[in-house]
Amino acid sequence: MAIQVKLINMTDFLKVIRERGIGALDKKMGIEIIEASPERLVATMPVEGNTQPIGLLHGGANVVLAESLGSIGTQLHAGPSRRIVGIEISASHHKSATEGYVTAVATAVTLGKTLCTYNVEITNEKGEKTCTARITCLILAER
Repeated sequence: MAIQVKLINMTDFLKVIRERGIGALDKKMGIEIIEASPERLVATMPVEGNTQPIGLLHGGANVVLAESLGSIGTQLHAGPSRRIVGIEISASHHKSATEGYVTAVATAVTLGKTLCTYNVEITNEKGEKTCTARITCLILAER
């Protein structure tokens, strides 16, 4: 008896994300997922509306963007019935952004049964690296 495996392409992953909806914070921050698979995610976020009082992109906004991508990637890896929580995140801010959009690319470091880790590089519209983050998510036990 042959086992049939259904391959899911990126369009299907994006459809899953759109059907599920994005979180309220992601919506407030203007995060838009433009590519999604468990191995790699890409998203954009506007600088406007996510700044410190002096006009620089808030470092916390970078962290929200990175955690969102890590959590979504882990959810895609684990499946829609599993619950996901971020358990560790770190970020280094290299350069400020003051206008336009930033783009984040999350690449899986490990996709395990209980833990997934992603490296996230965020760049400005000139392609300059503004932030590097690393996020680890826990796939909670089924209940």
